[in-house]
Amino acid sequence: MKTLATGLSFPEGPIAMPDGSVLLVELSRGTLSKVDPEGIVSVIADLGGGPNGAAIGPDGNIYVCNNGGFDDETDPSGQFASTMPREYVGGSIQRVNLLTGESEELYRECDGHSLRGPNDIIFDEYGGFWFTDLGKTRLRSHDHGGVYYASADGTTIQEVIYPLTTPNGIGLSPDGTTLYVAETTTGKLYQWTITGPGQLETGKSSRPRPTLLYALPDGLRFDSLAVDASGYVNVGVLSRGALDENAGGICEISPEGEGRMVLTGDPMTTNICFGGQGHRTAFITCSASGTLRSLPWPRQGIRLPFYDKVL
Repeated sequence: MKTLATGLSFPEGPIAMPDGSVLLVELSRGTLSKVDPEGIVSVIADLGGGPNGAAIGPDGNIYVCNNGGFDDETDPSGQFASTMPREYVGGSIQRVNLLTGESEELYRECDGHSLRGPNDIIFDEYGGFWFTDLGKTRLRSHDHGGVYYASADGTTIQEVIYPLTTPNGIGLSPDGTTLYVAETTTGKLYQWTITGPGQLETGKSSRPRPTLLYALPDGLRFDSLAVDASGYVNVGVLSRGALDENAGGICEISPEGEGRMVLTGDPMTTNICFGGQGHRTAFITCSASGTLRSLPWPRQGIRLPFYDKVL
């Protein structure tokens, strides 16, 4: 495992780019940033709040889930804070132009309900995107979370699954027929069958019914994820204790529900993406250490939709 960049302020949402660079968000810094092949970090856009998941859209722009930020007073370092800030103004979906660094807000609500903590995002082949809303935590209460589907032009958003318990990572199977969502506090990975853009199989129920694919041992939590070309769901794993260096890593889960840990030594291993030659390099954000790391992956990553559309 190689360390590509250091000094990052809670990195998340990595995107491997065609030129060998990696885009990522710095949640505590409130930016969309770029790590070039030499490891030099530069800011593309100052987004404010708490930028989280990110993805390339059909127009070549970058779409960002902004969770509205966290209260750094609960942890002055800003690394492990999790409660809602007093100046919180809500969560949003933002669109960033890579050429100009300009950003705009696409969505702040759905059906009159404010987005609370948008977290992770994935585009499908039709040009729409699925995203999770983790909710927001206060000292004595927590919002329910959910899964949403929206158009890239900012005109249509729908609530697809609600409620869920801290939904975080989200991804699609290689054939686009299965939706995966990882819950943080429960440490569970669920799957649903997709029947159309923004539509899930319900069976006899009016609510989409999930199947549990995998559950972490007690004491571990899931973060964001990426699916590889073999259908393995690769999920960032957080330890309950911020100083437990032996727990953080990537859990690679087979389509049959068998899991194996790839340890990173960072208790806040938040996300993973694939790039490089043949999409066989994994890029991993390690947020406790503020680093971006890479390692050869045993399986090929998926070439995500609109990879060639990047500005």
